[in-house]
Amino acid sequence: MKKLLTGNEAIARGAWEAGVTVAAAYPGTPSTEITENVATYSDIYAEWSPNEKVALEVGIGASIAGARTLVCMKHVGVNVAADPLFTFAYTGVNGGLVLVSADDPGMHSSQNEQDTRHLARAAKVPVIEPSDSSEAKELLKLAFQISEDFDTPVIFRITTRVAHSQTLVELGERENFELKEYKKDPLKYVMVPAYGRARHVVVEDRKARLAQFAEGSELNTIEWAENKAVGVITNGISYQYAKEAFGEKVSVLKLGMTYPLPKNLISKFVETCEQVYVAEELEPFIENEIKAMGIKVTGKELLPTVGELSAKMLQEKIKIGSDDLTQAEAAVATEEVGYQIEGNAPIRPPVMCAGCPHRGAYHVFRKLKLKVAGDIGCYTLGAMAPLESIDTCICMGASIGNALGMEKARGKDFAKKLISVIGDSTFLHSGVTGLIDMVYNQGIGTVVILDNSTTAMTGHQHHPGTGKSVTEQPAPQIDFVKLVEAVGIKRVRNVDPYDLEGLEEIMKEELEAEEPSVVIAKRACALIDKGSWTNPISINADACVGCRQCIRLGCPGLAVSGKKTVCNETQCIGCGLCIKVCKFGAIKVGEGNE
Repeated sequence: MKKLLTGNEAIARGAWEAGVTVAAAYPGTPSTEITENVATYSDIYAEWSPNEKVALEVGIGASIAGARTLVCMKHVGVNVAADPLFTFAYTGVNGGLVLVSADDPGMHSSQNEQDTRHLARAAKVPVIEPSDSSEAKELLKLAFQISEDFDTPVIFRITTRVAHSQTLVELGERENFELKEYKKDPLKYVMVPAYGRARHVVVEDRKARLAQFAEGSELNTIEWAENKAVGVITNGISYQYAKEAFGEKVSVLKLGMTYPLPKNLISKFVETCEQVYVAEELEPFIENEIKAMGIKVTGKELLPTVGELSAKMLQEKIKIGSDDLTQAEAAVATEEVGYQIEGNAPIRPPVMCAGCPHRGAYHVFRKLKLKVAGDIGCYTLGAMAPLESIDTCICMGASIGNALGMEKARGKDFAKKLISVIGDSTFLHSGVTGLIDMVYNQGIGTVVILDNSTTAMTGHQHHPGTGKSVTEQPAPQIDFVKLVEAVGIKRVRNVDPYDLEGLEEIMKEELEAEEPSVVIAKRACALIDKGSWTNPISINADACVGCRQCIRLGCPGLAVSGKKTVCNETQCIGCGLCIKVCKFGAIKVGEGNE
C-alpha cells in the first residue's frame, strides 16, 4: 500500500519498519514531527528529553543495551549533543543507532544555517541524505543496517524541504528485530585514555571500510544522459532541483551517502563528462572533498553558500544551452518563484499570537527601560517592533550566562537595569546550569522564567514541567520554585504576566536586590488555554484619542483605522491586556467596536 507522507512521517514509519525499540528527541523545527509520529507506534518507546545531549545519551544507552535506536533533533541541537556524539563514534554501537539531523537552509525557523556534515566529518561518522519521503523511509532502514555492519552511529541528514514535503511512500511491515545480546565490554565502552587510543585506530579503519562500501553502494548512483557533455553531482533535495531544472539533458551522480565519498565512482563520472558541476546546500562540503581528491569540478563559484537552491537558480547559474532544454524545462527558467498575488498584499511581520502571555511581560520591560538578555522560543519575538525589548539572543539557554557576563564586565549598577528572560522548556533544556553559575559566582541578576506551560514555538510539545509525556500520559512535573531554590536562589517571586502593575512592582523590587532572584511569570499559552477567554473587546471610538499606546503592544487583535484603534475581531480573544494600558477608558470588555 502507498501513502502520501511528509519526510518526517516517512522517517517515523521507517523507524517502525526497521524494528526500532527506543526513540528520544528534543523538539526543534524542522525535526519535531518525527518523534510526534514515532510516539503513535506502540512498539516503540518514545520520549521528549530535556535537551539534545540527554536525548543522545539515552539513545546511546539503548544502543549499548542491544536495541535499535532513533535520536532526532534539528541542526543546532547536534551542537548540544556533540560531546557524547564524538565519543560514541569511538565506542561504536551494539544495536544500530541513527541520529537524524534536520538542517534548515534559508533559516525558516533557526538562528543559523549550519551544515551538519562538517560535524559528521569531524566525528568521523557516515552521513546519509535522502531526497524525498520514499527515500527517507527506505534509506533510514538501510542506515540501521550500516550502523550495525560498521559498528558506528550514522547521521541521517535531512533539510526543511525534505522534512515537510510530501511524496508517495510504499508502506512495509515491521522487521522482527531481536535485541542484541548485552555484553560487559569495558575495552569498547569505557573511554578512558588507554582504551580510547585503541578505539581511535578502529575508527580510522572503519572510515576506510566505509569509503570502500560507498563505491558500490546503492546509495550512490549515476543517471547517464544521452549526451554526456554536462554532469551534475548532487544530493538530497538538491537532486530534485537538478532534475526539475535539467530533466534528462545532463548526467547526474546522485550521492545518498555524502560522507565518506566514493572517490573511484566520482573520478569515473568526472572523466566521462566534459564539464561537471556540484549542486548542494549549503556549504561546499562535497565540492571541497572532491577537490581534495585532485578532481576538478565547479560549484560555489556559481552557486551560493547562503540560503536554499532552486530549479530556477540552477538553470540561471549552470548554462547548458537553451536549445538543449525541452519546452517544459525552459518554463522553469523563466517562471517567477512564489505565488502571484494581484494588488498589494499586506505584510505581516513576525508577531506573538493574540492573547500571548509574553506580551504583558515585554510591555513592562520596555516601560522600565530594561536591558534584556533573550533566549530561544516564542518570546524571542519580543525583539520585533513594536515591542523591541530584547538586546541579545544567542542559543538555547544562553540568556542567563549572557546576563552574568554583562554584569561581570560592567558592574552591579549595570546589572540593576538588566534581566535575562527564558521560557519554561528552554530553562529545563539548558538554563539551569546558567542559573547555578549565577549563584555560584555571586551575581545579582534577575532571571524571568516566562512559563507558558508548553514548548510553544515548535507546536506545543510537553516537557518535564508540563506533567505529561509525549504520549499525553501523566508524568511527574517539575516544581520550578523548588528547583531554583535547590540551586541556591533565595528570592523567588510568582506573578501573572497579565497583572501589569504587580509585575512592574516585583521587577522594581528584584532589580534593587543585592542577590540573584528569579521571577516566574506563569500563564498558559493562549492557544492551549482557550477556555479562559471572553468575547472580543469593545472600543469606544469617541473616547479613543489615537495615542496608540495599545497598538504598541503589537497585538494582531488591534488595528488602526484613520487615527483610531479598532478591534480585529477575527484575532481578538478578549484577554484584556489593551484595556489595562488604555489611559482613557476607551477599551472595555464587550463584543467588538461600538
